[in-house]
Amino acid sequence: MATTAADYMWFEEDFPDLAESYCVTLVHNVTPHDLVRRLDGQPEPDVSGITALVDIAYDLWGPSTTRTFFGMTVLGAWTLMIEPNGWHGVNDAKALPASAGTRWISHYDNANANNDGAFFWAKDTELQLHFELRDAGYRSGTRADDLLKVIRHLGFTFPEEPAATDDDLAVPAAFALAERLTDIRVTPALLRDTTFICGTAEIL
Repeated sequence: MATTAADYMWFEEDFPDLAESYCVTLVHNVTPHDLVRRLDGQPEPDVSGITALVDIAYDLWGPSTTRTFFGMTVLGAWTLMIEPNGWHGVNDAKALPASAGTRWISHYDNANANNDGAFFWAKDTELQLHFELRDAGYRSGTRADDLLKVIRHLGFTFPEEPAATDDDLAVPAAFALAERLTDIRVTPALLRDTTFICGTAEIL
């Protein structure tokens, strides 16, 4: 059965601190150490579990912050990168060059900022698909309409349409769409139990 937003309804309830501001990225056939290099970052000590990852990321944040902290793990042919309070994965200036020779799928949301989140898919430095999580009506990229039926089915909103729903499925739908593109499922156990390879990278 195809993945739906319902398969990820646990995320915001089980991991509220991460859900407040997160970016999740999947990169194909790129090791964590190579991913740090592609982001012009530097390696940091490993961290066990998402709670510790979130705590360290926020401890490093402040008015003079110039770098963000992230954790990575290998899932089959993919590297999963999780950025608490970071956004390198959906930043064109970072993500497009870093996607050279690979596939890059990322989604971001920040409940504390005036934004509608983002879904970002790139391949070999070329943007395939980009849209705001809470306004899928406007999409950009070379494959902007290829997944339109899937996007509608998953529950992303099209605010300008008369039948637009008020249900905010944006974040679980983003996880589901990323899984459709990668066949990688993020689970609560994965977030709780993984020892993450970590890095920091400069904020642009």
